[in-house]
Amino acid sequence: MPKSPPARTDLLRGTLDLLILRTLSPRALHGVAIADRIAQVTQGTFDVQPGSLFPALHRLEQAGWTTGAWTTTEEGRRVRSYALTAAGRRQLVEQEHTWDRVVAAVAQVLRNA
Repeated sequence: MPKSPPARTDLLRGTLDLLILRTLSPRALHGVAIADRIAQVTQGTFDVQPGSLFPALHRLEQAGWTTGAWTTTEEGRRVRSYALTAAGRRQLVEQEHTWDRVVAAVAQVLRNA
């Protein structure tokens, strides 16, 4: 039986920042590439739209967790690329630990409620 694609899921409040920070951890990316990578890794479960992505990128930059710079793609398009700062890497570790606690707590409720 063919596997159906995962249904798109609304992101829980606060998880978009975590997904963006994690996506930027290996290298700098421009906005559309960030959204594309999240969709790829989640096999389409999370389809981050520009109306959510760009305010989040702005918020992360304002917090000092990312830095943005205008660059030119291989196709000659001018795009804003984002990279993690040292503070952003620390924030990523903190958010990953928090996420682990949330997942464990939800699992407990699902098993024992």
